[in-house]
Amino acid sequence: MSHPRHLSTAPLAATPEAPHGLTATVPRQLVHRASLAETFLTGVTSIDTDRFTVFAEWPRAHQLHVSPDRSAYEPLLVAETARQAGALLAHTAYDVPLGHQFVLRELRIATRPERLALGPAPAAPVLRITVTDVEHRGGRPAGFRYDTDVLLDDERVATAQVAVAWTSAAVYRRLRGGRNATTVSALPVPRGLAPAVVDRALPGDVVLAPTGRTDRWQLRVDTAHAVFFDHPLDHVPGMLLLEAARQAVRARPGSGRRTPASFRAVFHRYAELDLPAWIETAGKEEANGGDGSDVQVLGRQGKSTVFECEVGTVDG
Repeated sequence: MSHPRHLSTAPLAATPEAPHGLTATVPRQLVHRASLAETFLTGVTSIDTDRFTVFAEWPRAHQLHVSPDRSAYEPLLVAETARQAGALLAHTAYDVPLGHQFVLRELRIATRPERLALGPAPAAPVLRITVTDVEHRGGRPAGFRYDTDVLLDDERVATAQVAVAWTSAAVYRRLRGGRNATTVSALPVPRGLAPAVVDRALPGDVVLAPTGRTDRWQLRVDTAHAVFFDHPLDHVPGMLLLEAARQAVRARPGSGRRTPASFRAVFHRYAELDLPAWIETAGKEEANGGDGSDVQVLGRQGKSTVFECEVGTVDG
């Protein structure tokens, strides 16, 4: 069994806690971000073995994670916050060295969009996290699952379940066969859908390109995008694939005013930058007899499925 260390809520220095929340983010390297603006966590405490409280702050304006009319936080902000929390715990509580490469295996979130409205100040969510199923390799942790309750003002507004694994940089290089951010170039970015079709404000944030079909799009991979490619990568990041699922649901005919509120994703393999990727949808009733409120989204490259995601929608 793992034995996490006690962690301070002020990881950068022993400063007094501010009366209305923390005043600084955690070091950005601990959440695998290059930009402080994309670092949403502010601290962490250890409650018990494999149980933690993680503190965060959500900005009132953001290129992707705030709705275009700036009225609400996007559900995928929960996914990114939970992802960062897993990286933070791996490095600070389970002794995973900086420089190890992380692989997102599964991510599930369920949100209450009506409780994600913007307020007069940045939201300060609290994440109650329980780590389960810690995998070991060579006597050291090599991955884990964790369950998360996301609270705002002591009210649960979302849940997340994440499975992640990691490996050393040397092993990762062998697995990737020499493919890295300097040796792999992304394909030219095709022209995208109109931003309004996918509920985005800017053309640069559209990640789907039309194909002539209403249930299939080409994935637009712009490695200059400041959020998806906050730092150089040798593959398509999981958050870009989740955004593609979100936009596919929005672009699907008949979606009306339904809002993506939950995501249940499995990542099967890396989506490569130098191969075309395709995003496809089917209503759950078309796939397996559901009621149509869920949409099945698949990401494919060649003959392989790189990820699949079931997106749940609500009226809104």
